[in-house]
Amino acid sequence: MSAAAARAADIVDTAVGAGQFKTLVAAAKAAGVVPVLKSKGPFTVFAPTDAAFAALPPGTVEELLKPKNKGKLAAILKYHVIPGRVKAADVTGRKLSVKTAQGQALNVDGTMLGVQVNNAHVIQPDIEASNGVIHVVDSVLLPPAKTAMHH
Repeated sequence: MSAAAARAADIVDTAVGAGQFKTLVAAAKAAGVVPVLKSKGPFTVFAPTDAAFAALPPGTVEELLKPKNKGKLAAILKYHVIPGRVKAADVTGRKLSVKTAQGQALNVDGTMLGVQVNNAHVIQPDIEASNGVIHVVDSVLLPPAKTAMHH
C-alpha cells in the first residue's frame, strides 16, 4: 500500500490518530454517529479538542454520554458536521450561515484572523481525510435552543 493510501484515513480514523479528540471519538461512539462519519461523505467536521470538551460545565460530558441522552448527544455532534468538503480558503473573507447535518445553521466568519464558527475559533484548519476535511475548534458548538428559532 502506498504511503498516500495509508494516509487517507476516514474522518473517524484521522481523529483517533490525532490523539487530541478522545472525548469526541467516545461521544461519536456513544451517540451512534460513527457509521455516518465513516460513510462516503464528503463531510466537513468541526472537531472540538479534548480541552474544548473539558471547558464545558463540570459533569456535562458525563451526562451527555449516558445512554438516555443519546439523541441529544447525536444532535450536538451532528451540529459539528456540514455536508460537503469546505476548506478554510473557501470561507476566507466571507461570512456564511451554513446548514449542519443536525438541521440548524452555524455562523462561519472568515473575515477576521483565522476562521470563527459561532463562538469557536478554528485552531487548525484543513486536516484532510478520505471522506472529508476536519477543522479543529477550541470550543464545543452547542445548537441554539429550539425555542429561539423564530426570528
